Amino acid sequence: MAVDRERVSALVRELLEAIGEDPDRPGLRLTPERVADAYSEFFAGVGEDAAAPLARTISVTRGPAPETLPSGAVMMRDIRFRSVCEHHLLPFRGHAHIAYLPGEQVVGLGALPKVVDILASRPQVQERLGEQIADVIATSLDTRGVLIVLDATHECVTMRGGQQADASTVTIAARGELADPAARAELIALLGSRE
Repeated sequence: MAVDRERVSALVRELLEAIGEDPDRPGLRLTPERVADAYSEFFAGVGEDAAAPLARTISVTRGPAPETLPSGAVMMRDIRFRSVCEHHLLPFRGHAHIAYLPGEQVVGLGALPKVVDILASRPQVQERLGEQIADVIATSLDTRGVLIVLDATHECVTMRGGQQADASTVTIAARGELADPAARAELIALLGSRE
């Protein structure tokens, strides 16, 4: 579902009037359209199928080592994301770290950031975003376990309220074998490692 740009623009104009501004003054004249353009990007994931990027998988048993199944995790660190908090409609942004224990099928690594992007491009809360990423990967791929760690800075914390400019929020979502804290400890340790 595409963002209704005309409606967003009209509502932003009304918002500017509601805060006591003149939407026709030179600095604000194009603001309603600019916000509509931004919202089209910010909320492009609304109504999109987050599992679609995971539809094409790769068999690990149909290759040079057909008797070999992956024994360890596939991990992608530092996937940048941005979203908009549904509580204040202020942005939050950070990094997603994804690990999964594959079965016979794996997915092209470029698909994982696409899943994050689709789910983050909706009004969100960080806690739910991590859970949704974990659910999509766990249900769409042949996995034995999934671990999602999100580390993000929220403008509702840095710019208002307590105004904690350096505060970040870390959330963890896990499925399958990686739901066991001992099983995921090694992967969480790898997040801090840069060797």
